[in-house]
Amino acid sequence: MKRALCAAGLVFWAQAQAQIFGAATWQEGDIPEPPAFNLERLLRFEVNPNSPLVYAIDPQTLSISPGDRVVRYVVVASSPGGARNVFYEGIRCPVGQVKTYARHSEGRWVKASDPQWQDMASRPSRHALQLARQGACDNGGTPSRADDIVRALGQAGQFSVR
Repeated sequence: MKRALCAAGLVFWAQAQAQIFGAATWQEGDIPEPPAFNLERLLRFEVNPNSPLVYAIDPQTLSISPGDRVVRYVVVASSPGGARNVFYEGIRCPVGQVKTYARHSEGRWVKASDPQWQDMASRPSRHALQLARQGACDNGGTPSRADDIVRALGQAGQFSVR
């Protein structure tokens, strides 16, 4: 219940901020190609302590576009049996939205056919919302640098996984 209230509060706050600061005129810039990632340098972040899935990002793939201020990254969801899902995503911190640009499959990136921005709190998978809370967003705003996100994840007690 507490998590649901926090998620609802984040969405409400983000929507209010968008209206105040004119996010209606916001436009996404050119989307960089999905970056190469390395499973040896993953930083884990907590999504659901009751889930067997482990979520992590490759810190070398983190970027913040200077024009549109979208935080982009590669996220890896791993099961205890060794299966992995790998996605290239972006977060719009001021409005609490996430977009999946591509999925890594059979050794290559497959771009999403029609990627759309979605509210982080209403998605079936809450990994983007938890990543935003743990450092990808800074009190509803976008951090200044990708290094700030990595530092915030480290301060939250995150650790490397292999």
